[in-house]
Amino acid sequence: MTLSPTADKLPAGIPAVEDLEQGSSLWRDAWHRLAKNKIAVFGGTALIVLAVACIVGPWLSPYGYEDNNLNNTFSPPSAAHWLGTDQLGRDLLVRLLVGGRISIGVGLCATFVALTIGVVYGAVAGFFGGKTDSVMMRIVDIMYALPFTIFVILLMVFFGRHIWLLFLAIGAVEWLTMARIVRGQIMSLKKMEFIEAARSLGIGKRRIIFRHMIPNVLGPIIVYTTLTIPAVMLLEAFLSFLGLGVQPPLSSWGVLIKDGAEKMEEYPWLLMFPGAVFSLTLFSLNFLGDGLRDALDVRSSKD
Repeated sequence: MTLSPTADKLPAGIPAVEDLEQGSSLWRDAWHRLAKNKIAVFGGTALIVLAVACIVGPWLSPYGYEDNNLNNTFSPPSAAHWLGTDQLGRDLLVRLLVGGRISIGVGLCATFVALTIGVVYGAVAGFFGGKTDSVMMRIVDIMYALPFTIFVILLMVFFGRHIWLLFLAIGAVEWLTMARIVRGQIMSLKKMEFIEAARSLGIGKRRIIFRHMIPNVLGPIIVYTTLTIPAVMLLEAFLSFLGLGVQPPLSSWGVLIKDGAEKMEEYPWLLMFPGAVFSLTLFSLNFLGDGLRDALDVRSSKD
């Protein structure tokens, strides 16, 4: 029997083409699951608002982050200074926004360094295996044992205090966990049929790693990246709290929290506002990371 292409002439029980369920990709399904996660959406929205405020806010303010006014020190929040002023009469809102640029910039740049080193290192170790993997992972174990604070102090002693050194110092330590995660994913992936097929076709090892294996572990990499950024920001805040991070007159959220902690009993707003913004950023990043982890889980059932 010849079937007509029109829907009204199809035999009973056979759906029309337009009624068939359309296929969907992994990334589209992940986006739909993420959009339904209200906490993750809140985290992503809060991060976008904070980033835009930190970028645009200082340009719109009538105050500069270095402008001193010794006649208006420790001023409480008011119409002129929405978040008050610090010990030198500087507007706390502007310094908070400029500090956000530094803290978020450190988080992104150091995470990028950790991502680049960790993904390549872990992929190479997992792909080659054997003695190569053993030697490379022992190096990771040794670096895990090194005290991070002493490592940063030594870098600053030899190379001086500079904000770019802070990016490199944090990134040079945070890649270790990323390398282990990628190594585990690659070791399970290299036994798959499509990798064996690529080898049988004579494709080079470098192309297999960068064109076939790493793209297939982007899910865990993206999730861990969103969880690495808050960890990096916490490290920067810790170093700034110890006086090893960003140096005056620049500010970061860690520097502002350090200054506020010294005056918290007399002038609580100096600690309250930086602490609240910093906490909101860390919570938002973790909410977004958890949402991405659930959204990219291929075992999640489709709605």
